[in-house]
Amino acid sequence: MIEIKTPGELQAMRAAGLVVWRTLTAVGEIAKPGVTTADLDELAEQTIRDAGAVPSFKGYHGFPASICASVNEQIVHGIPSKTQVLNDGDIISVDCGAILDGWHGDSAVTLAIGEVSKADLALSAATEAAMWAGIAAVSSGGRLTDISHAVQTAAEKAGQDDGVEYGMIVEYGGHGIGRQMHMDPFLPNLGKPGKGPRLKTGMALAIEPMLTGGGGETVELEDGWTVVTADGSRASHWEHTVAITDDGPWVLTAPEDS
Repeated sequence: MIEIKTPGELQAMRAAGLVVWRTLTAVGEIAKPGVTTADLDELAEQTIRDAGAVPSFKGYHGFPASICASVNEQIVHGIPSKTQVLNDGDIISVDCGAILDGWHGDSAVTLAIGEVSKADLALSAATEAAMWAGIAAVSSGGRLTDISHAVQTAAEKAGQDDGVEYGMIVEYGGHGIGRQMHMDPFLPNLGKPGKGPRLKTGMALAIEPMLTGGGGETVELEDGWTVVTADGSRASHWEHTVAITDDGPWVLTAPEDS
């Protein structure tokens, strides 16, 4: 069963989503060379709690932090650390979740640290474009994999435009979200359109493509969380929480003018 929310419940999710947006904005402002990923995590947790919310990630299946901070070849689930110092030229994907009044918001951005290579900037832009293409495909009455196909198509087009065959991470993808952070359905980031559950007004999905500058093979590190590219290529991750409305997609984790 896919959870259907009332308009009032979606408004409550919107409030949680804006906590996440403000948190990621604050983290982005201090993410500079010399800062540690633990510094980012500390600011994120404080921002979330100051808003009267609770970090979704902290303690989730034992995860020890309020954000996932995945640097360079790390794809997802990177654990913030006092020894992980950001350097000029790094990219970092920051994934953040917050619970407000029982409702979850979930979003991720890839940040450039200092002077970053054109290839890494293009990788991040391609991933973000794939996310927005997936969001544009959200429509009441459509099918789940319409979103998957839109993400895949946009990623492939970006690769053609950039002259790079971006690697698509297939083991991880989007998901339903609401009273829990991860709910049905699982949302693949590639596939043929017209398959899977029919989308209905009141559903909410986290849409989150992950691309690499190389292959799509992954390795989970011994910490049991951090997932890295098998070939050492760099990775990017973008995500928004999106509600399905009669008027189209409503991005709950972004300001109205985005």
